[in-house]
Amino acid sequence: MKITAIKAWQVDLPLKEGRYSWSNGNFVELFDSTVVAIETDEGLTGYAECCPLGSAYLPSYAKGVRTGLMEIGPALIGRNPLSVNGINAAMDAALRGHPYVKAPVDIACWDLLGKVAGLPVYALLGGAMQEDIALYRAISQESPERMAEKIAGYKAEGYTKFQLKVGGDADDDIARIHATREILSPSDILIADANTGWTRHEAARVVSAVAGVDVYIEQPCPTYAESVSIRKRTSLPFILDEVIDGVGALVEGIAEDAMDVINLKISKVGGLTRARAMRDLCVASGIPMTIEDTWGGDITTAAIAHLARSTPEEFCFSATDFNSYGTVSIAEGAPERIKGRMTAPDRPGLGITPDFDRLGDPVLEIR
Repeated sequence: MKITAIKAWQVDLPLKEGRYSWSNGNFVELFDSTVVAIETDEGLTGYAECCPLGSAYLPSYAKGVRTGLMEIGPALIGRNPLSVNGINAAMDAALRGHPYVKAPVDIACWDLLGKVAGLPVYALLGGAMQEDIALYRAISQESPERMAEKIAGYKAEGYTKFQLKVGGDADDDIARIHATREILSPSDILIADANTGWTRHEAARVVSAVAGVDVYIEQPCPTYAESVSIRKRTSLPFILDEVIDGVGALVEGIAEDAMDVINLKISKVGGLTRARAMRDLCVASGIPMTIEDTWGGDITTAAIAHLARSTPEEFCFSATDFNSYGTVSIAEGAPERIKGRMTAPDRPGLGITPDFDRLGDPVLEIR
């Protein structure tokens, strides 16, 4: 089997809530996602999606996905897409870094691999380790009262894990944590996610003020060293996300006891091939994961579901159903939330079919 063409579509993903806000005043009102197709000489096509969280979150941006594909695409034509390690090596040789650009190519190759094998991707990633996956709900940054109201609404929909967007004014964030914890049941999980938004002294104030609250602290500061400094000042469970961007950072974090949980974002690390390696290292090291991505629609949600379903339940802290945040569907067969949980399709590959009426004409084609 050989790659004959790479195509890409640009699609806007509006939000049901209108705006998604996180640390330091950052927000997105309309997500710009890229759907990628890898066509082959045997008539099979693999699909994937990549949707950065704006341009001020990670070193990635929506137009960069499509620009990067133009850079690496010619080096992939004629190659065997079933050799995922060979495809990753070819992409690395053509473009240094930029893992988010390479992620949809890698994921589309896994979709093809599943279609050729007649197996769902989760079976290829290790097999079904859980039937369905507990989801978390991200709560966009607003007033403490409004965030508490939203949590109450999503709790009624079956969610039991909530990621509170903090990383703003320290006093406001302390109030947000207290107000939202008060309306939750003891068994519910609350995560205060600063998304790198606090300086070290602000983070120190917050963890001291909420020391008696049942809450996880996530990615308090911009750098690994600053975040580990805060880790040493609190007994609260600790999550790292943005700074765990590859196997090297993960190995360092495990060796230094820098976290209790990580957020494993598929596009941040370059696709399913590298995400699987990091997942397996976490399992071997006793580190649970939230399995997710930066953002996306139906196809991203399917990839998340397959990686999560092939992860042992005790190490799958939670996952994300991004397609429930938006107002448009871009593929048939995607996972659907049921009482705060979802599962991966049992159909071959990712188990989805893009909606080309919604996608329209491709914006990029490489042959």
